[in-house]
Amino acid sequence: MRSTAATPSRSSGRDADKAAALARALGGGATAGTTGSAPAGDIVILTVPYTSAAPVVSQYGDALAGKIIIDISNAFDPARTGLVTPDGSSAAQQTAKAAPAGAHEVKAFNTLFGHVLAADRAEGRPLDVFIAGDDAGAKARVSSFIESLALRPLDAGGLKMAHWLEGAGLLMVAPLGEAVNGHDFWLGINTLR
Repeated sequence: MRSTAATPSRSSGRDADKAAALARALGGGATAGTTGSAPAGDIVILTVPYTSAAPVVSQYGDALAGKIIIDISNAFDPARTGLVTPDGSSAAQQTAKAAPAGAHEVKAFNTLFGHVLAADRAEGRPLDVFIAGDDAGAKARVSSFIESLALRPLDAGGLKMAHWLEGAGLLMVAPLGEAVNGHDFWLGINTLR
């Protein structure tokens, strides 16, 4: 689980070295914490597999009240042929059901592979990060966070749109990912003017 705020923030996970590396890569005052410690920032990035997301959110319970929870997961089957969430739902919507009152769920980063995010973008155009959520204030805060990483937030709509973002994530790791020989690509919007 990763948390961030305008003040220094904390990232934690089961692998302390990976959490520390993620915090360094994100910059902006992010720090690594330990599993089980309460999230310190106003924005918490949930960096666990889909099957663990709702249980982790339930475990932290009221410690997440008033925070923004960013779900980055993609919930697809092992064969990478379909989503495993209930019809008409998404991983983000399922996680939101486990969140305490006052927490705001936002889907983001699931269509952007970590190594693409970390790569030097020689062309100078920021990578696009699609977001979906029901709370305008939470999406504005997440957009500001994304911009602080020199990325471009693109609002896809309400949290129900997370289903389609997760479908795009599946497309990237399944047939399309195979066709482009790996995961050295990303989804984005090119505005020709």
